[in-house]
Amino acid sequence: MEDCEVAIIGAGICGLAMGLALHKKGIKSVIMERSESLRNVTGAAIGIRPNGWRALDQLGVAENLRHTAVRLRRERVISLDGGKQKDISLTPWDGETRCLRRKDLIDTLYAALPLGTVKFGRQLESITSGSHSTKHVLRFIDGSSIMAKVVIGCDGGKSIIANFLSLKPTKTFPLCAVRGLTNYPNGHSYNHEFARFTKDNVIVGRIPIDDNLVYWFCLQRRDENVWEDPEVIRQSTLELLSNYPQEIREMIEETEMKSLSVTHMRYRAPWDLLMGTFCKGTVTVAGDAMHIMGPFLGQGGSAGLEDVVVLARTMSQLGLNNGESRSKVMTHGVEEAFNRFVKQRRMRVVRLSLQTYIIGMLWGTSSILKKILYIMLLILLFPYQHSHTDYDCGYL
Repeated sequence: MEDCEVAIIGAGICGLAMGLALHKKGIKSVIMERSESLRNVTGAAIGIRPNGWRALDQLGVAENLRHTAVRLRRERVISLDGGKQKDISLTPWDGETRCLRRKDLIDTLYAALPLGTVKFGRQLESITSGSHSTKHVLRFIDGSSIMAKVVIGCDGGKSIIANFLSLKPTKTFPLCAVRGLTNYPNGHSYNHEFARFTKDNVIVGRIPIDDNLVYWFCLQRRDENVWEDPEVIRQSTLELLSNYPQEIREMIEETEMKSLSVTHMRYRAPWDLLMGTFCKGTVTVAGDAMHIMGPFLGQGGSAGLEDVVVLARTMSQLGLNNGESRSKVMTHGVEEAFNRFVKQRRMRVVRLSLQTYIIGMLWGTSSILKKILYIMLLILLFPYQHSHTDYDCGYL
């Protein structure tokens, strides 16, 4: 049976960033990834707000990524109800906001890791811990297993590590999202802005990544079907948006088929985050495994990047990178580091999750009374709607 000091489960954005943050602090880790290769094909794009760029700066990859996407200057909301197009808000954005291709972010993080850090084809089946053992046994569906002193779950919203920690199940919003990328070989004419179109309780977002590539999404009431065939996804979306402007329909018609996906959006309830146990001994979770949330603030990815900076820093502060003393601090030191990490992150992710929860319920309801209630809650609890971008996770 293999043996390792720190095992990270999942080689998505959070898992790769976690491995890189630990590497920069002199802590060796292995990343166990269920797929047979890097997951840089599926998924479309991810918005990174100023707080996320602060974290990427600490990881040392921000400058390369800045060259892959234009800086967004504002947010615009366009109402199409009543058969007319009307700009109803125009919000200039302070700080750095860009929309990155998920592939660019994944590839950049992976390239910054030491060779061999990621072990592919290792889908976790279970984790067990002996009552008197300082190690955890990780068993994979291929029959292999390893023993790890420290386990960090970055395995998404359906996390096996979260289940091990007895976290309550995630829930689904009354919305589903279609996402895609559209390439304009001769360039597009869209401004560097996040444009959101609303009509009949359907929301279409459009965000340029660069002068040729555009990311778009469509939020609608949840359909019990989750289509997997890209052509079915495209045609059903076009039917839904039959009375939208022609430029929107053309954008969807010309979508890169491999980028198309439809998902029911999940979240961990804010009250569960307030009370949940996010570490047990030398096991913890980060990113979506800890606090999966709706995309309505564009903070899911950035919050996960904040997690890895804070967690790697707290582990380093307790001397876990001090070679010879590592065996002495691997249990007590890690437990203290994980407790500090959870204490630092809990209220931050509770506030983010609460704001996204209210927005998701607002967008997902057809009740006028509920809409008024949710709007009042947002005004009362979050008077400055973009204050979440001011957060600084600190130095690595």
